[in-house]
Amino acid sequence: MINKERLQKLLPLIGPIALLLLWSLILEAKWVKPILLPPPGATLAFMADSFMSGAILGDLFATIKRTFYAFAIATFIGVPLGVILGSNEKIYRSVEFLIDFFRSTPSSALIPLFMLIFGITDINKIAIAAFAAVLVILFNSAYGVMNAKKTRVNAAKTMGIPMRYIFRDVLLMESLPQTFVGLRMGISMALVIVIVAEMFIGSENGLGHRIIDAQQVFNVKEMYSSILITGALGYVLNLLFFISEKRIVHWGGKA
Repeated sequence: MINKERLQKLLPLIGPIALLLLWSLILEAKWVKPILLPPPGATLAFMADSFMSGAILGDLFATIKRTFYAFAIATFIGVPLGVILGSNEKIYRSVEFLIDFFRSTPSSALIPLFMLIFGITDINKIAIAAFAAVLVILFNSAYGVMNAKKTRVNAAKTMGIPMRYIFRDVLLMESLPQTFVGLRMGISMALVIVIVAEMFIGSENGLGHRIIDAQQVFNVKEMYSSILITGALGYVLNLLFFISEKRIVHWGGKA
């Protein structure tokens, strides 16, 4: 009988295996021509060779660097601003329309505007990604503070604890679970926008540049392998934040 814990550990493999089986089925059924969709084995072999030869490392590191710069800027601005706005609901409500408006506007639609401001540079790619991520982080940080358990805040006030300590030890701690949700969403958003910017804003490196370059010369193996690497990078970043959240905000969801 299979150990339940071992079975639980194998569950994350079901999705990738199902994807590869579906990929193979599409090719076997000839729903898509092999020239447009290479076999999964050949694509994975090409991807492994890209890592072994080091051909993809420069593009991978360039994308990671831009993503982390954008995320760091978004965190530095979004978390403090979100906490400040969330601690005063009247102030937040006064700017809520602007936050929701820009949060609902596809950041990729603002690429031409950022090109006018920053030109075709790395700063442009980082700036547009940071702009997209900061709104997500700010929104979640603000709501984390606003939705802090009122009973704990009121109990602290009743005991005569100064407001600065209530803010630091109650409101901030209560808001951390929601803030971490915003950080996870923020880094995913930053990666997506960096990839899009690398595709369409004159870039000489990066995974986005690699994908669009391979598509233009019809190198489908390189294109699909780069797409898979991009997806894997997003998954790893999300997983790292999820693990960090579990360790740092270990009280999240508890009464």
